[in-house]
Amino acid sequence: MLLREQASTMFTLQMGMNAKVDPDWVAARYPYLRAVAIEGAEAIEHHGWKWWKKQEKDLPQLQMELIDIWHFILSEILLRNSGNVDASLAALMMLLDSANTQKIIDFDDQQYSIDELDLLTKLELLIALSVVRRIELGLFQSIMSDCKISWIDLYRQYVGKNVLNMFRQDHGYKDGTYQKIWNGREDNEYLVEIIDSLDPNQAKFKDQVYIALKSSYPP
Repeated sequence: MLLREQASTMFTLQMGMNAKVDPDWVAARYPYLRAVAIEGAEAIEHHGWKWWKKQEKDLPQLQMELIDIWHFILSEILLRNSGNVDASLAALMMLLDSANTQKIIDFDDQQYSIDELDLLTKLELLIALSVVRRIELGLFQSIMSDCKISWIDLYRQYVGKNVLNMFRQDHGYKDGTYQKIWNGREDNEYLVEIIDSLDPNQAKFKDQVYIALKSSYPP
């Protein structure tokens, strides 16, 4: 289960990232659920769906798509609450409470039993619901389970990716002076080791990730 403190941390990080992209992102009212639909389609590609050629499920890439989808779900909740973190947090907690007991989704004059759907069908349903601006976390949680990613895994990877993006911006990513290769290895590889070595339940997890990245960054 996602802890309230972890959700608050993610909302704060998402607010910061949205503001870096566009300081007036709330007024701009970007179509974040459209982005969820596109990411859902990319997840289907990583799952494999073409019956006319051999394909294998790429689970790590599927998990990464879920992290990207979660970025946009958080952004949509923030947008619906005018960028207010406290109001967004309250809304998310209510959605999660409902998600834990949700078994049926009513859509397009049909009822869908979440537990009876395969992963591809769940992803298709996620896309369809996003197009009509619906957030159904019961469905999202079920997709997470099928992709073998827990809330703590999602939190760890989400925070890690956001902190790395912030670190890149702080160290010259925009003007081209940032070094993506550190001692012969990509910064992403260092990030994986760092988040695996830290306890995501610590209140200062995101700060610890940033400090560890800074200590590893070449002079």
